Amino acid sequence: MEPPEGDGQRDQPTPSLWPIGLAVGVVCLLVGLVVSWVAVAVGAALFAIFGFLWARDVASGHRAPEAEAAEAEATPAAGEEPAERFPRNVFLETATIAIGALIGLIVTAPVLAASVLNAFLKQHGHDVDLGPIENFPEGQYMIATFQSDPHTGTIGHRSAFIRYNGPKDGEPSFTCISNRCVHLGCPVQPGGPTFDKEQKKVPTKHGPVTLVPSLPAAGFICPCHGGAYDQEGNRIAGPPTHALNRFEFSIVDGRLVLQSLYSVSHVEGTGANAQITKYVLTGPGQHVDGPEAWLYPLQPPH
Repeated sequence: MEPPEGDGQRDQPTPSLWPIGLAVGVVCLLVGLVVSWVAVAVGAALFAIFGFLWARDVASGHRAPEAEAAEAEATPAAGEEPAERFPRNVFLETATIAIGALIGLIVTAPVLAASVLNAFLKQHGHDVDLGPIENFPEGQYMIATFQSDPHTGTIGHRSAFIRYNGPKDGEPSFTCISNRCVHLGCPVQPGGPTFDKEQKKVPTKHGPVTLVPSLPAAGFICPCHGGAYDQEGNRIAGPPTHALNRFEFSIVDGRLVLQSLYSVSHVEGTGANAQITKYVLTGPGQHVDGPEAWLYPLQPPH
């Protein structure tokens, strides 16, 4: 015997876009952990909104208008026992989903916090004391090797090319260039002699700083893939996408202090008269200006 027309569709859910929105929220949340906390917030908001809407539909049984009309026609007359308005199986499904989500959150949250968050928190650079400015002769590049983070040990050793440009507007002017190639991050070398016998070790609160005089007559050269830069760090050949990154700096009690890194497209002029446009620090191989930079709208935390 065939069931009455419509009986097989009574419990079928209506089409819903909420799962798609929930999936988009999850993707934004995961991508945001890599690129930006703004994307994390957007993903979390989408996840919460569409998750709520989907759970509400599950709790209501996805009842179609036709099914609701049929139910209204089947409402018992006065004196008859009313039918169950909220089926027990729907309640059990909703409760199971909610409990499962809660258990999953409790189990995964500590693991994610321990394995992911530490990679994105406290990524700012540490101020590094390079010693008295008298250790930097005017017009002479010095290769400064220092401890970028006192808590990381030897793996925190970094180098920078430092040149004292003389006074500007009554304040000391320095050129502080990172030795990391902007192509893939290889260590860049001076395109000229270095005078290791004249190296000097300067004690600082961050550990000893080694200063080695250098004469980069041909600029700076990356030995890995042939990247070449002039004495101001401008890219002149090879695969690098822009000039070498630079350090911000300050003078504290007559001592040179390196601060955060920033990216540079191109330097106009030289020394104390150099005109520099600062960009947010970008990753290796990324463009900082021009149409190519549109491909990198967001930068991961540094």
